[in-house]
Amino acid sequence: MRKKILITGASAGLGAEMARQFAALGRDLALCARRTDRLDALRDELTAAHPGIRVSTRQLDVTDHDAVFEVFRSFDEEFGGLDRVVVNAGIGKGRPVGTGGFAANRRTAETNFVAALAQCEAAMEVFYRRERGHLVLISSVSAVRGMPKSMTTYAATKAAVSSLAEGIRADTLGTPIRVSAVLPGYIRSEMNPEQHAPLLVGTTAGVRAMVRAIERERPTACVPRWPWRVLAPVIRHAPLGLIRRVL
Repeated sequence: MRKKILITGASAGLGAEMARQFAALGRDLALCARRTDRLDALRDELTAAHPGIRVSTRQLDVTDHDAVFEVFRSFDEEFGGLDRVVVNAGIGKGRPVGTGGFAANRRTAETNFVAALAQCEAAMEVFYRRERGHLVLISSVSAVRGMPKSMTTYAATKAAVSSLAEGIRADTLGTPIRVSAVLPGYIRSEMNPEQHAPLLVGTTAGVRAMVRAIERERPTACVPRWPWRVLAPVIRHAPLGLIRRVL
């Protein structure tokens, strides 16, 4: 059982709900995000609801790469070793390429991929030293295919995240270190509060599927399993013109 879990981007959305669900399983939590007021409120909520667990918080902007290493090392020392790191922090802003939205697209790329790489480096440094651990990268079903319009850069970063997970997994085969990529479909969160996409599921149900996949330590998992395990290959191979019309 992975008892001590670090989650980035834990102050809201999918990260906060993962914290709630892991807390309900009796796990100790190392939570970090930019908004410390929300983190501390979440810590108080979780320790009140589950008095037997330990919850520690740190302020962290994942685009501050030096701080990523400092915070991960600090949590590892505080908890006497981390069992699982969930690389969750990310943003969904973007503009169609070539329409004047480079600043937003660059921020998405830096947050979703470069910062994810920093988190992976810091986590694997801990796991290699401890000779154990479970690295989880939160990707997206959009990673399976190049996406049009405002999703182009976002989907590209998530494809990079999935590829990063697979590469690290190749390096750790035959060791006690596990690496997973979780590809959520449409799950309501603070990133998409007004979205009304088909097949959209609520935060609690969607995260329950994510936590189930993480607990099983699947190498790659599209969640919720139905319908995304079936739809992901369809999206990957559908004609690009159809993808453009649908999305």
